[in-house]
Amino acid sequence: MKTFSFLDTIDRQLDWQRDLYRHFHQFPELSLQEHRTAERIEAELGGLGLESLRIGGTGVVTVLENGPGPTVLARADIDALPVTEDTGLDYASTVDGVMHACGHDMHLVALLGAIRLLSEHREAWSGTYIALFQPAEENAAGAQAMLDDGLTSRVPRPDVALAQHVMPAEAGTIGTAPGPVLSAGDSLKITVHGRGAHGSMPHTAVDPVVLAASIVLRLQTIVSRETEPGQFAVVTVGASNAGTKSNIIPDRAELLLNLRTYDPALRAQVIASIERIVRGECAAAGAPREPEFEYYDQFPLTSNDVGAHRTVTKAFTDHFAPGQVFEAVPATASEDFSRIPDAFGIPYAYWFVGSVAPETFRAAVEAGTVSSAIPANHSPFFAPALDPTLEIATRAHVVAACAYLRP
Repeated sequence: MKTFSFLDTIDRQLDWQRDLYRHFHQFPELSLQEHRTAERIEAELGGLGLESLRIGGTGVVTVLENGPGPTVLARADIDALPVTEDTGLDYASTVDGVMHACGHDMHLVALLGAIRLLSEHREAWSGTYIALFQPAEENAAGAQAMLDDGLTSRVPRPDVALAQHVMPAEAGTIGTAPGPVLSAGDSLKITVHGRGAHGSMPHTAVDPVVLAASIVLRLQTIVSRETEPGQFAVVTVGASNAGTKSNIIPDRAELLLNLRTYDPALRAQVIASIERIVRGECAAAGAPREPEFEYYDQFPLTSNDVGAHRTVTKAFTDHFAPGQVFEAVPATASEDFSRIPDAFGIPYAYWFVGSVAPETFRAAVEAGTVSSAIPANHSPFFAPALDPTLEIATRAHVVAACAYLRP
């Protein structure tokens, strides 16, 4: 380790962090219901002699002021998912149908660990450190809830924002990349209208089941025929719902879509194509009413500022051993973190932390089975290797912050 020697004291607090991680993993809470989670975070901050603010219902913020210098905001998400855990861990979720299947428990404990290190070693840095524990990332509501509750006026304006996410990569490694690192995400409900009739009399109907099927097939051409080769876009039809009985032609059908893009212009193009195709198919079928489009769970693009990425990546490569820091490939998952720095008008850096036991990951790489043998985020089998993931994630927060908070 080449910099920030005070981080050598991390061993003194890892047992505390491990216990916290097991606690949060056992008692997960869904988006905007993170009441016990927020209370425990506040209690831990109080134990460190720090005050906290409640912002956005279950969001928690603490501010460490430590002399002149820049202001850094570090964020961790805290919500869990409606997934039934099947990891077999002795500290598995005790809540039926709810699980920390995306590593947010790791995120919040790593940030708590970073707060403790920075609080106990104020001689090593100067400036202001804002630690933000955000609810409801999974449904894209938490960042906006905190902003709606006055976040930008209730804390000092940061100069940069930082965040990280555990991923199914080798534990002990950190992945960084400039520009887009997580896609924009949009969910969409489309309702198309037909004319109902008896199943034996299709000539008297406008069949929305056939209409929906035509739409599903035609939507596949958006990526294959309308998107320039080399550009990234995903259009997934996750559900098609219509009818109640075999001999009844219903009067409507619903499609649930999910879209992922890295480029705002391409996103607009894909949305326009979807609406054009749906309206065209409805017209071709003689639908009696115009289709309806309802957009929800919309995630912004996460695109790293080049300067912030350069600063943070250099700090990582200076601190961690050769080979631990790698250039990440953008992920197709989505996040709402960027809404916070965008609201402040500041740059941000977002990186990935590996979470799979090294021997397990390397064996999967050698066998060519990473995508099938390694449980990904949101899987009921997702179980980050507690060590060294927790230590690396904690170190990463401190190293990234101290790249700016020099004494």
